Amino acid sequence: MNKKKIFNDPLYGLIGFDHEIIYKLIDHPFFQRLRRIKQMGLADYVYPSANHTRFSHSLGALYLLKKSIETLKWKGVEISDEEYKAASISILLHDIGHSPFSHSLEKVFLPLSHEEMSLKLMHKLNDEFDGELEMAIQMFQGKYHRQFFHQLISGQVDVDRLDYLTRDSFFTGVAEGVVGYDRIIKMFNVIEDKLVIEEKGVYSIEKFLIARKIMYWQVYMHKTSIVADKMLNILLNYTLNEAHEKDFNLLPESLKVFKEIEDIEDKVLKLTKIDDSDIVFALKNLVRSGDELIWFLSNGLLKRKLLKIIFTDSKIDKENINTLISKSELSKSLSDKTKEKLFITGSEVNDIYNSNIDDEILILSKNGEIEPISKYIQFLANMYKSVKYFGIYI
Repeated sequence: MNKKKIFNDPLYGLIGFDHEIIYKLIDHPFFQRLRRIKQMGLADYVYPSANHTRFSHSLGALYLLKKSIETLKWKGVEISDEEYKAASISILLHDIGHSPFSHSLEKVFLPLSHEEMSLKLMHKLNDEFDGELEMAIQMFQGKYHRQFFHQLISGQVDVDRLDYLTRDSFFTGVAEGVVGYDRIIKMFNVIEDKLVIEEKGVYSIEKFLIARKIMYWQVYMHKTSIVADKMLNILLNYTLNEAHEKDFNLLPESLKVFKEIEDIEDKVLKLTKIDDSDIVFALKNLVRSGDELIWFLSNGLLKRKLLKIIFTDSKIDKENINTLISKSELSKSLSDKTKEKLFITGSEVNDIYNSNIDDEILILSKNGEIEPISKYIQFLANMYKSVKYFGIYI
């Protein structure tokens, strides 16, 4: 029975894929779980329509990979059907290891990044599918001998970024994030097994980099999103690791197991059983807690009564924060212990472009030479990295 079907995507219209194993993987519980994990975590506290999922993003990235392969083959790049299938599997599964609410709860339940989690789950699926994912895993890790496949999946201009910028700008309504993904893909080429951009696409890449920088500060690192993320992170870390047993027992069984079992492989499988709904259920239970910190955070997240935050270009002076806290009426009703837990300082780095010479975006000039994009975009050096410091308080 042919399992192939089409999906109606709000960005790309009707989309479909070329290999039956893709549909088998889409139907797998590991992947179906992504329907219940929001792409942008708690960003809907700022942008109410940002409720799209890792599921739709993964399908979108796969569609852009398909368009990229078609472009490269049209330009004469030899790509076997096995390589095409492997690259498709790799991009489809690149986000399969995300925790609930995506980056908001990274490493809360086990000490692995979502990339490490994705790799572990890909190995489990490889066993289940009799080794059919072997080449896809090599591409995902950058170990396949034709490096351009890894660059398409996880590079400076990859189909992952092209989709999430396009998708996130669409669902947030932030027009500054719109990128010319179609033109960029049409400018892809491969020289000596490296992905290059034809010179005609330089301005599209410039727009892509600027859009990424704007989306980072305006959307991904919006101050309200940072506060909500930190509140949720503190709440679950504290409840799992420090709270009294009666408060710990307010958590659903699906979350309690992460304290009760120690084996990493068991925890990996347990993570495939939880999604955003488990966290929402936990919040609704935790508001019944008698612990001041747990009640304050869970109630605040459910009712969107969030902590305050300040952003600066230099490190936060704790004395200035203490002055602000002392003026807060709310802080007067909380214990010093709780206030200390709710005082958070940190920084966010917008590392928009890797200036490492081995990882630069490469431009194929009209005379056939390969040059780094920094030779074409003069202000690029100023975009490499910017840092902002924050202080979160009552």
